[in-house]
Amino acid sequence: MTFINSAITGSPQPAFAARVASVGGSPVRDILAVTARPEVVNFAGGLPAPGLFDSEGVTAAFHAVLTGAARQALQYSTTEGGPGLRAALADRTSVRGLATAADDLLVTTGSQQALSLLATALLDPGDTVLVESPCYLAALQVFGFAGARIVPVPGDADGIDPDALEELVVGERPKLLYTVPTFQNPTGRTLPADRRAAVARVAARHGLWIVEDDPYGELRFEGERVPWISSYEDAGDRSVLLGSFSKVMAPGLRLGWLRAPAALRRACAVAKQAADLHTPTVNQLAAARYLADRDLDGHVARVAAAYRERRDAMLAGLPDALPEGSDWNRPEGGMFLWARLPEAYDTTALLPRAVEQDVAYVPGAPFYAGAPDRSTMRLCFVTHTPEEIAEGLRRLGRALD
Repeated sequence: MTFINSAITGSPQPAFAARVASVGGSPVRDILAVTARPEVVNFAGGLPAPGLFDSEGVTAAFHAVLTGAARQALQYSTTEGGPGLRAALADRTSVRGLATAADDLLVTTGSQQALSLLATALLDPGDTVLVESPCYLAALQVFGFAGARIVPVPGDADGIDPDALEELVVGERPKLLYTVPTFQNPTGRTLPADRRAAVARVAARHGLWIVEDDPYGELRFEGERVPWISSYEDAGDRSVLLGSFSKVMAPGLRLGWLRAPAALRRACAVAKQAADLHTPTVNQLAAARYLADRDLDGHVARVAAAYRERRDAMLAGLPDALPEGSDWNRPEGGMFLWARLPEAYDTTALLPRAVEQDVAYVPGAPFYAGAPDRSTMRLCFVTHTPEEIAEGLRRLGRALD
């Protein structure tokens, strides 16, 4: 047994689990800690704009719950989630093209917990997981903690290549594919409908679980909505759909959910019992009350309109801010834009210079499960106003000059 020294007594203590050292912390969280000063224009965080929260509506929902149903709100609840909230979520999912009953859903403490529950239910150490390249960073952490072998799927500006996916499925025999197909984190790209259908067919042919994470899908600025992968018939019995209120209502509520076939959903419920028993009752009741009393779709439309202005402000300023030879995408929604500088640039090495100019971004390297492209960066365009974005890009230009 390996031991570590105690700072208090000097006597040895058993070492931490190997996965703690092997996975490490989140570079995004580390950057946020460094750039918390109010004068910093922070393009690094995936933080919704707090000035656009429906604070009045959320406050009214909590007030109604705590004055009208306090005994229930302050009590323990079921692991699966409150029936009122699950019914409302099922209705919203069904209206968007995926027939769903309340019992198809498990409420989670943020969709991040849903990922952890799925890893617990599906993965043994050494199992293979396929991910996008680049991939949502916190998903890489979850799968790393589970001891999984993480393999990136080749793709392009539209997302994963279904032919490359099938080749990897045949060769690697993975347990699951994790994907954020709509306004992906970190790139902001959206997987086209024909590729979604092809991914579903690959899963049907080879027995692959698809974990489809959709925290940003309602934040569409332009273009037509693309159906969930989970809505295709080929994906019906082997897909999991994750959702969240973090980007459309408020991240502080920590409310997410997963939709999964019955056996997997039960396994996740058992894992959740071991993790936190249930998601906070008062938050669930308040969210259900909000959905009953307020127009969430109208609120999301207002938020999306503001986010579109902010995206456009960033797109307008990037030609002067980034070095000649850089390229970037134009996301149709979501929160993020992906930029690539000329090959000689290393965005990790350049970040301290940016922070000195009171601006921050996230280097692209940590988002890769395989060999990273060190010239890339993720820029979040929703947290600041268009005027602040313009100033932040001027600072970024000075840092990269």
